[in-house]
Amino acid sequence: MVTSLEHLSCFGDFKGKAMDQEDRSPLKHFVLAKKKIGDVFEQLLNYVQEGSQFVKDTCYNDSLEHIANGDQLEEIEAYTSKLAVIKEVLARRHMKVAFFGRTSNGKSTVINAMLHDRVMPSGIGHTTNCFLSVEGTDEDRAYLKTEGSEEEKSIKTVNQLAHALHMDESLDAGCLVKVFWPKTKCALLRDDLVLMDSPGTDVTTQLDSWIDKFCLDADVFVLVANSESTLMNTEKHFFHKVNERLSKPNIFILNNRWDASASEPEYMEDVRKQHMDRCVNFLVEELKVVDWQQAPNHIFFVSAKEVLNSRMQRAQGMPESGGALAEGFQERLKEFQSFERTFEECISQSAVKTKFEQHTIRAKQITESVKDIMDQINIAAAEKRVASLEEREYLMDRLEFVRNQLNLLIEDIKKKIKMVSEQVASQVSNAMAEEICRLSVLIDEFRADFHPSLHVLKIYKSELLNHVEKGMGKNLAFRCSDAVNASVQSSQKEMIECLQPLLPPDVQSQIHMLIPSRKFDLSYDLNCATLCADFQENIEFQFSLGWTALVSRFLGPANAKRALMLVDQNLQLTRPSATTPGNGAIVQAPPSNQSQAVMNQEELMMSMIANLASITSRTSMSVVIVGGVVWRMIGWRVIALSMSLYGLVYLFERLTWTTKAKERALKKQFVDYATEKLQMIVSFTSSNCSHQVQQEIASTFARLCQQVDITQRDLENEISRLTTKIQQLETVQSSSKALRHKATDLERQLESFTSQYLQPQN
Repeated sequence: MVTSLEHLSCFGDFKGKAMDQEDRSPLKHFVLAKKKIGDVFEQLLNYVQEGSQFVKDTCYNDSLEHIANGDQLEEIEAYTSKLAVIKEVLARRHMKVAFFGRTSNGKSTVINAMLHDRVMPSGIGHTTNCFLSVEGTDEDRAYLKTEGSEEEKSIKTVNQLAHALHMDESLDAGCLVKVFWPKTKCALLRDDLVLMDSPGTDVTTQLDSWIDKFCLDADVFVLVANSESTLMNTEKHFFHKVNERLSKPNIFILNNRWDASASEPEYMEDVRKQHMDRCVNFLVEELKVVDWQQAPNHIFFVSAKEVLNSRMQRAQGMPESGGALAEGFQERLKEFQSFERTFEECISQSAVKTKFEQHTIRAKQITESVKDIMDQINIAAAEKRVASLEEREYLMDRLEFVRNQLNLLIEDIKKKIKMVSEQVASQVSNAMAEEICRLSVLIDEFRADFHPSLHVLKIYKSELLNHVEKGMGKNLAFRCSDAVNASVQSSQKEMIECLQPLLPPDVQSQIHMLIPSRKFDLSYDLNCATLCADFQENIEFQFSLGWTALVSRFLGPANAKRALMLVDQNLQLTRPSATTPGNGAIVQAPPSNQSQAVMNQEELMMSMIANLASITSRTSMSVVIVGGVVWRMIGWRVIALSMSLYGLVYLFERLTWTTKAKERALKKQFVDYATEKLQMIVSFTSSNCSHQVQQEIASTFARLCQQVDITQRDLENEISRLTTKIQQLETVQSSSKALRHKATDLERQLESFTSQYLQPQN
């Protein structure tokens, strides 16, 4: 059964309405309803399209983590296409009334009478051989379209239309010809009304196909019966078929040609009652489309031909009642007008309900569904926004904690690095001092070919320097490297333990990769070759009892040199004073020989003792002076013995001055020289080692800090991303709320339309 068309109880009081309301056609009700529902659907379509784009943008925004899903997008896009189809259907919707009856019962004449003009071919010799619909057009010309063709065939007169219909052999009873009549020529066609004429129900047995093709969208059915006979079974059978396919169709029965009853006025009421009873019984008992109270309001006794003639005369400026009209015309005219008013009221209400009610319900469902989608998106966005705010707050606290802790740790670790560096410097300095004290042992361990020649000496000294540098470096490494390495590793481990809480878990598991796997080794870099490059050995024979050696032994090398220079100057001054006596010697009496001898001996002794340190390598001068002094003091025997012993010592030392002795002398000289030089670089070397340790620990700390900086940047980027996401979520919430409010407004408009046009008016 086709969707139910509820019967509207709109007929009880319509026959008695005043005729002064004719200028306000009830058909306007449908026109206004169509315009309003069209506007609502236009807004709804735009709204759903806007919502569809919003859901699409939200769904494809990966940063929003799929707040809207594909199912929602698919659903709302389906609504868009459905609404577009419904909107087009609504634009084509119109009120449709179908006229049925046996051949020559006056169906076309009734339509012409309602149109106030001869639009449909009617009269003697004209029978409708196919379905023929009439609707208004905004054009100034009339034209027709045959089924299956969009060609507009122009027609100027009714006779031309009749000729065109009868000359087209392809038209059969089941074809539809659409006649488009200018709205300016017919007021009834201005209000989206379509009147459909049909062949007689007695000309075909294909009633089911007629109903399926032409009747399912009809709002009102008009059975045009011949009042000169009773309802025929063919007519009843057709409407039984209609009643099977439609639920309670709106059916009017026009007993046409009622003017014939004027010739037998004495039987008029009896015949009228007979027709009325049979028609009421047909509507109530057989079809069950109305009840007993409503049925009489669906049955009318009219003369369509009289009404058509009178209206055409009026249109030509002639009196309505002019011409040969049967008695009772005014009553029949009022009956026809009552039918028109009742028909218009009924079809406008029925068409609005049948054409728009289901679409209105569907629009409400779509609006509710879209509103639910917007609510779901709004709720999801709100939940994501709260979660993002909490996450951003946590990350901001985390970033602040990392920054503060890093600043504190930097200061602490700087102090730690300084302390470790100072410890290393002290350790290296002590170790180097001890190694310098053991330098003689290290040099004694050196073995190489030695010869006094310059070439061999050069090679020997070069190898000696390498031996000293390697030996001291090895000894220093043995003393310091393990302890320093342990201190460095301990510092690195401590730094990791301090900085590890500032790093994310995935980085914490890989933080050990930031520490070099190699063992840290100090580079002492003594550079003995450069340090001792100006070492000059003295392996010439030096008598241990020579004047220079004695002076150096007693006074030291530096003081001995200064003393010898002073003696040399004094000797040069004493020579002229011995030949030229001073002024003081002239006034004094010359001493005795013995006293003079004692004085001379004492002066010589004092001079020797005072100037002994100044004696140089001038041996002969020294021997004469010293020899004279000693001879005067102790005598020649002691001098001879001393000279013999002195010579023996000299001879012994000279004979023992071998290559080995020269090597020992060179090593001893090198020990003294290197000791002095190495002591000069103790501070530099310890500082260098301290700097190496500082660089090693600082580089590790820098790598750790770099990782912390990366963590800070990651936190800042994540905070920035969350801020952007929160802004997007706020935009989504705002948009979804706005779209929801639009849906609410559309629901109010649909409710208003339902209340105004679809609910029964009191």
